[in-house]
Amino acid sequence: MARVAIVTGGTRGIGEAISLALQDMGIEVAANYAGNDERAQAFSERTGIAVYKWDVGDYDACQAGCAKVAADLGEVDIVVNNAGITRDGTILKLSHDDWKAVIDTNLGGCFNMAKAVFPGMRTRKWGRIVNIGSINGQAGQYGQVNYAAAKSGIHGFTKALAQEGARAGVTVNAIAPGYIDTDMVAAVPADVLEKIVAKIPVGRLGQASEIARGVAFLCSEEGGFVTGSTLSINGGQHMY
Repeated sequence: MARVAIVTGGTRGIGEAISLALQDMGIEVAANYAGNDERAQAFSERTGIAVYKWDVGDYDACQAGCAKVAADLGEVDIVVNNAGITRDGTILKLSHDDWKAVIDTNLGGCFNMAKAVFPGMRTRKWGRIVNIGSINGQAGQYGQVNYAAAKSGIHGFTKALAQEGARAGVTVNAIAPGYIDTDMVAAVPADVLEKIVAKIPVGRLGQASEIARGVAFLCSEEGGFVTGSTLSINGGQHMY
């Protein structure tokens, strides 16, 4: 019987690439999304991957969403916590609402999803949780105190939860992408983007598929001896 995976934020950008990579491994994928119904439906029709709408920052919604996926597809073996938002601004301008929204979604979403699936993984003695951090959670970034704090928190969350799952066959790892060629990065002004690329030793942006291949390994049977790790995929921009 095929493994079942949930990829949060799984219908576009890096999440879409991850969903497709896991599908290629023969895994039954459920792609979670939060807002764009039209795009999510088009993704599902194009790929055959089932889509489920809920806010990962909402604890009860995660409990209900994971239960729905389990009822439809089978018990959840793999979770990739990819969903994330930005509300950028220096601390002088950043509102409490913008702070809380980013922490609740980017970091709180990892807790909410793990809380929903971790007990079952431990009981079945197999599970994979992969949390998508960021280079900006490792190195910091001007104007992103909320985002950097949330992503940095993901790396600590990963190491701690890995210790709780290791003897039960549940691995917990993180991937910290650098600057990836997605819609979000494409929206950066050209002159700013040029300066960003100039700081990347390999001389280019990363591809979403390169992140997805890292996730695929960590979710595989062969990845069972890797836990509590953060894999940096950033073209050498930050060596951590």
